Amino acid sequence: MPWPGLRGDRGADPRTTVPTQTEPRTAAVNEKHWQQITESTGSPGPRRVSEEHLQAIHQYLCLHITNDYEMVRNGCQNLPQFKKLLMTLCTGLYSEITRTLPALESLQNTLEPQFSPGFRQRSPLPGDPSTSSMMSKLNQLTSMVSSLEEKVKTVLMEGAAVKHRRSLIPPIIFEVKVDSLGISQKTHLKVDVETGKLIIKKAKDGPDEKYYTSKKILQLIKSQKLPNKLVIVLETEKEKIQRKEYIFADSKKREGFCQLLQQMKNKHSDQLEPDMLSIFTGTWNMGDAPPPKKITSWFLCKGQGKTRDETADYIEHDIYVIGTQEDPLNEKEWVEILLRSLNEITNAEYKLITIQTLWNIRIVILAKQEHAHRISHICTNSVKTGIANTLGNKGAVGASFMFNGTSFGFINSHLTSGSEKKLRRKQNYFNILRFLVLGDKKLNPFNISHRFTHLFWLGDLNYRVQLPNSEAENIVHKIKLQQYPELLAYDQLNMERKESQVFLHFNEEEITFPPTYRYERGARERYCYTKQKATGMKYNLPSWCDRVLWKSYPQMHVVCQSYGCTEDIMTSDHSPVFATFQVGVTSQFVSKNNPGDSDVQGYIELLNCKATLHTKSHTKFYIEFHSYCLENMVKSSEAEDQEGDSGTLVVKFGVLPKLTPIISDLEYLLDQHLLICIKSSDTDESYGEGCIALRMEDPQQQQFPFLTLLTHHGEETGHFQGEICLQAACGKQREKLYDFVKIEKDETVAQKQQIKAQCSQQWEQSSRSGKCFPDKMARVRGAPLCTAETFSSIDQAAQALSNQVKQSPPNTPQGFKGPEQRSKPSSPVMGRGDTPITPPARSSTPSQKFVPCSSARGAANIRQQDSGHSTAQPDMPEMVDNPLYAPVNSGSHQPPAQCRPPKPPEPAARTAPAIRQRSMTCSSSDKKPVAPDKTAAKHMASINIIRSEQVPSISKPRPPLPVKLQGGRDGQHT
Repeated sequence: MPWPGLRGDRGADPRTTVPTQTEPRTAAVNEKHWQQITESTGSPGPRRVSEEHLQAIHQYLCLHITNDYEMVRNGCQNLPQFKKLLMTLCTGLYSEITRTLPALESLQNTLEPQFSPGFRQRSPLPGDPSTSSMMSKLNQLTSMVSSLEEKVKTVLMEGAAVKHRRSLIPPIIFEVKVDSLGISQKTHLKVDVETGKLIIKKAKDGPDEKYYTSKKILQLIKSQKLPNKLVIVLETEKEKIQRKEYIFADSKKREGFCQLLQQMKNKHSDQLEPDMLSIFTGTWNMGDAPPPKKITSWFLCKGQGKTRDETADYIEHDIYVIGTQEDPLNEKEWVEILLRSLNEITNAEYKLITIQTLWNIRIVILAKQEHAHRISHICTNSVKTGIANTLGNKGAVGASFMFNGTSFGFINSHLTSGSEKKLRRKQNYFNILRFLVLGDKKLNPFNISHRFTHLFWLGDLNYRVQLPNSEAENIVHKIKLQQYPELLAYDQLNMERKESQVFLHFNEEEITFPPTYRYERGARERYCYTKQKATGMKYNLPSWCDRVLWKSYPQMHVVCQSYGCTEDIMTSDHSPVFATFQVGVTSQFVSKNNPGDSDVQGYIELLNCKATLHTKSHTKFYIEFHSYCLENMVKSSEAEDQEGDSGTLVVKFGVLPKLTPIISDLEYLLDQHLLICIKSSDTDESYGEGCIALRMEDPQQQQFPFLTLLTHHGEETGHFQGEICLQAACGKQREKLYDFVKIEKDETVAQKQQIKAQCSQQWEQSSRSGKCFPDKMARVRGAPLCTAETFSSIDQAAQALSNQVKQSPPNTPQGFKGPEQRSKPSSPVMGRGDTPITPPARSSTPSQKFVPCSSARGAANIRQQDSGHSTAQPDMPEMVDNPLYAPVNSGSHQPPAQCRPPKPPEPAARTAPAIRQRSMTCSSSDKKPVAPDKTAAKHMASINIIRSEQVPSISKPRPPLPVKLQGGRDGQHT
């Protein structure tokens, strides 16, 4: 890897770029230092230098110093020409040492048995002036030779004025514990990234005992059970493998150590193109206020949550993605602030890749200058989701590009605000998913969730904590105690994702930081959750509105290294949120095989394929195959064999066409993916899209099973399974840089064997019966099916996620306490609402403190999963689906009906029926369900909302295309 931050010519490879100002700069250095040498050595005496040595020094300063200058400028720490000069000057010394050392060793071996072992450590006698003088000169010689090289580097850096000098990573020492014969001892690990060495020493300031070069460090294995334990696999001098276990002070220290070693491996790697990138993503609702003068803590990931260790501050990110909402600055001002802030914390040169703005919603992408020639196919777009989908105060902006052979997509969105607008936010999400056009135009059948190898979605998503307003003070008290999991159980986004309503198959790192909204401006010790309006008191409970999620192709390397918020940026009522990722990338591959040789032509063949679709349509289907490894899209023939059962259609495909890749090398094919789209032959409408990874667990295995989920417009529509036969030319899977760090699974052998046997039996039974495990297949997410050895992890993950989908929103946590134990006004974190002007009405059931809020929509518009929640006070009806379109969420999977408890009586001030809104924003009366008894009918007259004791499960048809106005309204009441 070239040195990060090198200022070379734009678009050129820095390793082959020669600065145009090299000769004038080195000439000034040469003349200055040659003059000093001639002045100090020209006079006769003991300091006189021989003519031969003077000629060698003059030749180095005139000719060879230029080569060392270029090495230092490019970040290399080796000075080959200077080392040649040292060997020339020390030729006589080396020969003298070679002649004298054997005599001294013979004398030592002769005298050693007659004296104690401490004889060699004794200092010379004070009465022996010749011995003292000789030892002093030898020590002076040793220190001088060892310091000369560092001084030459310093001179070259200062003379050349290399801008990235401050970005050099200094040696960093970690204090660890190691077990030796059952006794825990302290030792120190010194990581020198620049020289590529890992040094082991007992004392922090003591001498170096052992060191290992970057090539001798084979792997790092993180313990899953102990977060601060690390195993380092080393290659010794005798080419033996050695494992060393170390215990760090905490998990952050261990993570910082691993990042530094990965940076060292990357720096001293022989690969010309990177295998891995470090990406910073940040989102901030600026609140229509200019930012403070210093925002560097945001880019350094300093604050609360999962943050980076200070030892990793020297590691620069390759790409910065910054999303803002309610941004009052223009594009030029904001980009200047970002570049100036990055220049304060690093000297790497960053280039603006692209910028996209929709009203006050903006996304900016910056990348290192050295990566500029690797980035191509830049695309930007935006979608409005404001009032009537015509205003840009709410919506999304997006950008995408190709980094060598890997596609990236980034979305910054600002969704509808308000705790009661959950359905409207869901509609915003589906509109963005459908109408935001990014990436390759050839992938028309796929939305943005399938078009990119790595997709990152960030922004002010405005999902709130779904709790009554009366619990505001209790929420603040929980935040003060850092009891975030109890509040996150009521986070609307988490609840929606568990029910597969939004962000299907997206991932989010665990939240360990406080809610980022709604703070008092200018401080971070107080939440301002009340606001007086003309219509009454408005409540904005503290919530995690600002989020970062991601989705990647199966078996792609993605690790979230930090996820948190800042503490010192206080100009807005939102805190900036940061998330950093380590992602794997592929390079532009050049095959080593002869393209004219027909014997090495490979192919990809799919066998025994069948699709299970959640539809009652019995039309004929075919498959479209898309991939970057294919020259064009490939279309299969129609499938004839179909069988349906209770709304599920199983389509068996016969012989599918062989896919011919553009490059048949195995190393290339194992990094590729197939995108499939199952379409109807009658209307060419898509019934599901999915992604299949061509990488298998065993590279020697030519045929392996696979399974991928099918989705359409963000909803799950079935799954597709079969086998892949991969025929490729000679080649092997190259070890990637991100494979350098592994995670050790702490499981006993007995448990593994037991789970293997159970999974093998289940798999055999399913294969014979032709049926599959829906709880497994629904969670594999397109990865190839594992063998019996790895089914244990799939079973556990699938069962856990299957239970999450089926369960209702969580009940009230037991940790919440009554109002007598709320935080006092002197608490470090408290809310501005302790004495509200209009206190909220409390529920009539005091035994349950936290009763989740629900919207005031009719029962026909409320999903079955939300049943069982009552509200403390009624909410106004909200706008939902656009009447020009049918509802996006068709709900192909309906959960079993649940009993809804009767709604508690309303406060006396709100017993009168609410004023009806316009017909386009609420349900019509002819579609309301009939009340099962008279009691429910009387209750409807008082609150103007029908809540039946048991709502039957309604099967909704999936709308294929936008329909007319009346059809869209009927879809809202289905």
